Formats: sequence, C-alpha cells, structure tokens
Amino acid sequence: MGRVVSVNVSEKKGTIKHPVEQIELKINHGILNDAHAGDWHRQVSLLDLSSFDKMHNKANVELRPGIFAENITTEGIDLWSLPIGTRLQIGGTLLEITQIGKECHRHCQVFKQVGDCVMPREGIFAKVIKEGTITMGEAINIIPTIRVAILTVSDKGSSGEREDRSGPALVEAMQGKANVIFQDIVPDESEQIKAKLIDYSEQEIDLVFTTGGTGFAPRDHTPEATMAVVERPAPGIVEAIRSQSLKITPFAMLSRATAGIRGKTLIINFPGSPKAALECLDVFLPVMNHAVETLRGDAYECAQPGAR
Repeated sequence: MGRVVSVNVSEKKGTIKHPVEQIELKINHGILNDAHAGDWHRQVSLLDLSSFDKMHNKANVELRPGIFAENITTEGIDLWSLPIGTRLQIGGTLLEITQIGKECHRHCQVFKQVGDCVMPREGIFAKVIKEGTITMGEAINIIPTIRVAILTVSDKGSSGEREDRSGPALVEAMQGKANVIFQDIVPDESEQIKAKLIDYSEQEIDLVFTTGGTGFAPRDHTPEATMAVVERPAPGIVEAIRSQSLKITPFAMLSRATAGIRGKTLIINFPGSPKAALECLDVFLPVMNHAVETLRGDAYECAQPGAR
C-alpha cells in the first residue's frame, strides 16, 4: 500500500507547486486554491517518488515534492502502470484516474528550472469522486476496476462429485488486481458454456477466464464454445501462454485453448489444473491492464506513443 508524501498547490498553471499542510477536494472542481482546479478531467495530478529517480536532473537542483507541479506526491505506487478508471481512496476522499502522462510544455517553469520533467512520462491525472481533505502520511488504497468472471467447465465439478479448485485459485490470484464479479461452474456442454460467455459480455465484464475443457478428451468443448461466441480472435495470447508453458511441460502442446473478444469482453481459456491455470495467468498479467484499456478505448487517452 502506498502513502502520501506531500500535498502541493500553486496559484498559476505551469509553475512549481509548494507543499501545504492539507488540500481540500471538491467534486466538479478539484483542489481548492489550486490553479488546475476546474470542471474538467485533470483536476488532481499525482507523481510517485520512484519517478524522481528516473529523472535526468540537468540543472542539478533539489528534486523536492511539488517541483514537477504535482498536487500529490506519493510513495510506494507505480502510478503510471494503473489503468485509466482505477480509483484511489485516500482518507475519506476518492479519486478516479482519467489520464496517464501529458503533453510536455517545454517553456513551463518546471522545464526551465530543472531542464527536464518526468510528469509527462509517469505522472497521472484524476478527477474527484468523493470530497474531503488529504494530508501528508495518509495511506492510499487502490480500488481495481477491472471486472472479471471466472467460469469452470467440469462435469464432475458442476454435479458436486469433485471440488473445484482451479476457480477459487484464480479468484485468489486476482485479489488486488481486479474485481471478480462472477464465479460459476457449468458442465462440459457447449450450449451452457456459450450461454454463460454471452451473458458475461452483455453484463460488460472486462475479462472472462475459463478453466477446464481445453484438451483432447471427447467432452472437452470449451475452445469450440468460445470461438462460437467471439467476434474477433486474439491468438497472440494463447500463443504466448503455450510458448511459456512448453518450458514447463511438453504436454502444453496438447492444449487447444483459445482466446477472443466479444464486444468489449476478452475471453481466455485456461487448463483445468489449478497449478497450470495460475501459470497461464502469470503469462497474461503483464499485459492485462493495457488489454482492458484498449478494449474500452481508454488507451488512446494516454499521451505517450505506445503508453500503458
């Protein structure tokens, strides 16, 4: 969990901000007495101390909180890796990330004094969702907004003859990374699998992870049911998973798992083994946030080419 190192304001845009004891946030406004306040999407700016270390300090001046014109200086969070839409709970306030990075104004006071500015690369911007005050030292709680459904495909699991361990393992692995909205079990029946996948997409679930039914057994129908409902295949995901899995076991080449997109929902097949399912998830996690941002259309809001 991260924390607030400093809260900072300035009277004019494009100028270095100075630390204050506390800031007061207002909905549809931002921070009282700050130049960036207003009814727009960049009401509050945040930058983590780890970004300071990546800055080339051409002027050799003290890199202190507020020098990059950030309202909130944080510690312990890779802010730039958080997807747009993520909410940050700080004390009694709530912020929602609206933009990652921004256009660099090379004639601003920050650039003139320091010679470079990390804010356009790794700073983030947010709007106020819940009002209140923020002071130095307060904890920052990241509230993930990625909505996930986990569907176990198993005849014995659906009938209660066998305990489902892969579904719960994936739920646990997603803690702190996304909100698992649905966790269901269906038998190896194509129509039931398809019905669930369609239902998830209609309820605007971002990601669906299926587990089970991806092998050569006569009743392994998950890949066929998935391809029957997706509108756009996403072969690169399963190619990457199989490539990595082959380093662990040669049986990975027998996987028929697939992946694809229906609407704005990405569906990915995982194997039925809890261990194997988690190994596959680990391959996908580094690109998960960007995949969801792109599906939502939010990735294009990032200022940097190829930004996260």
